[in-house]
Amino acid sequence: MRESGNRGARDPGRSGLGTWVDHHLYSFVASLGRVLRRPWATVLTVGVMAVALALPLGLWLVLGNVARFSGQVQQAREISVFLKPAVDGVRAQALAAELRRRNDIGKVELRTPAQGLEQLRASGLGDAIAALAPGEDAAGVLPSLLIVTPRGDEALLAASLQTLPEADLVQHDALWRQRLDGWLRFGGRVALVLAALLGLGALLVVGNTVRLDIQSRREEIGVLQHLGATDGFIRRPFLYLGAWYGLAAGALAIGLLSAAAVALRAPLAELAASYGSGFALAGFDLPTAAAVVAGAALLGWVGAGLVTGHYLRQTRPTET
Repeated sequence: MRESGNRGARDPGRSGLGTWVDHHLYSFVASLGRVLRRPWATVLTVGVMAVALALPLGLWLVLGNVARFSGQVQQAREISVFLKPAVDGVRAQALAAELRRRNDIGKVELRTPAQGLEQLRASGLGDAIAALAPGEDAAGVLPSLLIVTPRGDEALLAASLQTLPEADLVQHDALWRQRLDGWLRFGGRVALVLAALLGLGALLVVGNTVRLDIQSRREEIGVLQHLGATDGFIRRPFLYLGAWYGLAAGALAIGLLSAAAVALRAPLAELAASYGSGFALAGFDLPTAAAVVAGAALLGWVGAGLVTGHYLRQTRPTET
């Protein structure tokens, strides 16, 4: 910083813009050098910041995957309409055709009593069904079933289907999805609160680190102030120092979360496959990861700027 100050103050041939650019480049490289010359202190600072950033980011990632899973479930939501036993197969097929023509219905699947019996037998319950009607056709005790996939509001469609004269029972699973949406909204609010609190913690960590660096260079800063250096000129190297800390912390946080996602992806895929689902855990895409790293660098810049600005206001020479 001293070398750059001499060049900026004593080279009248340089334009103001050129001096400004030169000092930015010098501060950019010199601050990186100071970070690398203190590896242990840098690792501690970056590690604490990375953990503080990884916690809300991890919660946000989990909520994103749960919301994605919820969206997949909602896309495949179905309403089961059990028809009255008196409704024969011909009328059931005609009713299915009528429902397919409705604008609020995307798909209708007719499951006959014989098909339902085959499914029960495949699940090991065929004997139990046959026991309900000994000596008779076991399929005769089962009703026809319409599986309706809604195109619009599920609750309204279920209420409408309940009014059908042929309908005996209408089942749909809207309640648990509404509760899941409520938990997702609550989790999103928790993630925002954690992000604010832990972001403040990261801000304090980088601010304290920069403060220690300022204290070790206070004599140099005092000389520059007496030589007429502006606050922006003095502050600039510390701003880049904070940005380097934030950049490294953001990259480390993304790395930690990516490693955790890789470790959890295979067990979660096996668990989802056991339920017949192809759901897979998704990590950060490249634009999101870049935005997180850039945001962490900005956080470090702001923290360094606040601390440096406070110090300069306290030590600014008074005019006589």
